Amino acid sequence: MRLREHRNPDPDRNPVAVLHAALDAGITMIDTADAYRNEELVGRAIRRRRGEVVLAGKFGLVWKGGIPGDFDVRADPAYVRQAAEASLRRLGVDVIDLYYLHHRSETVPIEDTVAAMAELVDGGAVRALGLSNVTADDLRRAHAVHPITALQEKWSLLERDVERDLLPTAADLGVTIVAHSPTGHGSLHRQPDATLDEIARTHDVTPGQVALAWVHHRSGVHDLPVVPLPGTTSVRHLHANAAARDIRLTEEELHQLSTPRHPSNRAVGS
Repeated sequence: MRLREHRNPDPDRNPVAVLHAALDAGITMIDTADAYRNEELVGRAIRRRRGEVVLAGKFGLVWKGGIPGDFDVRADPAYVRQAAEASLRRLGVDVIDLYYLHHRSETVPIEDTVAAMAELVDGGAVRALGLSNVTADDLRRAHAVHPITALQEKWSLLERDVERDLLPTAADLGVTIVAHSPTGHGSLHRQPDATLDEIARTHDVTPGQVALAWVHHRSGVHDLPVVPLPGTTSVRHLHANAAARDIRLTEEELHQLSTPRHPSNRAVGS
């Protein structure tokens, strides 16, 4: 989401190097969106390695006046085709492997949106459909129109709302969960937490890696596919994220981590 072209000479933060480091580390899914304004960059970076990439894109968020965080949602059928064609052009690809509605619409029935997205699958522009920022009811209604392959929602030690309604619905429908912001937008890398710190010392890793490993373990705990989606703009951080795949947490550690986080459990962070 934050990858951008820049003049920073630091090779650790070269966005193309970050993407290539991900592929070299065996990470196969690259996730972007038209709202991220970096599709041209992503497209150039993966052009010679397209066969190694599951390319995910999103549509539906339209920024208002270029103000961060201030957006409208467009999910009408005409816009679905328009957005997809524009993303394919910017990415420089013939097909997007996984195409998400970025945010639910309050005005357009999700059945209408997904029907238009299904036409993209039929036409070969998109291989599979996903949803993000939706309700459990949205997911069921959408899945009745066309199979939904993935549901991308916030999921971390700090953000567990997905477990209430969306997770059981996804499990029932056979939908993969793509867990974005698995380290709480980086806060679990930075802010001291007694439990995380202790477990990190045991495994000789960082607290942020433990937090990411916890999300990796959700697949076995909940018996459904879970794909953590950490973001980074640094090759060094990318390697740390990739290494979290290999951390094996014990049942006791998972229990400790899964205890609800309260302010009293957290030290004052800088």
